[in-house]
Amino acid sequence: GSRVIMTGDSITDCGRHYPIGDSADDTLGDGYVALLDAMFAATRPDLNLRMLNTGVSGDTVRELAARWTRDVLALDPDWLSVMIGINDVWRQFDTDPTLLRPVHEAEYRDTLTRLLNTVRPRVQGIVVMLPFYLEAEAGEPMRAMRDRYARAAAEVARSVGAVIVDTQAAFEAELPIRSRDRLAPDGVHPTRTGHMILAQAWLRTVSPD
Repeated sequence: GSRVIMTGDSITDCGRHYPIGDSADDTLGDGYVALLDAMFAATRPDLNLRMLNTGVSGDTVRELAARWTRDVLALDPDWLSVMIGINDVWRQFDTDPTLLRPVHEAEYRDTLTRLLNTVRPRVQGIVVMLPFYLEAEAGEPMRAMRDRYARAAAEVARSVGAVIVDTQAAFEAELPIRSRDRLAPDGVHPTRTGHMILAQAWLRTVSPD
């Protein structure tokens, strides 16, 4: 009977219905959220979970904060899962900083901390899915920045007692077998196989039994 809110950026959004994607009417989109819902429905119908998707394509943590009350707190979740951060990194590489004020690491860390602290007293549990970028070379600039933001997200998650899903590790376990093009051709947006990897990583971490 728990209400589970999944929020974040385009990786979570993935074509979901607006204003809210809802497992009750099969409007969760076609990404890992919908796959998770199908897994639970097929293997644990006794849980009777209701999953809500409030991911928004293109969001940074700053934009997530602007809609946090409407898209998280007002929906009264029992569980919350968040994946945010890759746009905070990516926009620093594909956008003129004079046109868009970048979300630097300190703002990312502080904002994520504030958001999770507002919801922590209200929920049974929080899940933080670390941002990922499928670039094998750790020294490549965007990958290196992703690594720093992911460490920040993990530190924030530990500070609020959240479960941490290491999405980068889940993908890297597959890269020796499948090329990046099979998982996320641009390094960020998963294929159907990539979304299944995310769903399985979430399930293994959050509900290992």
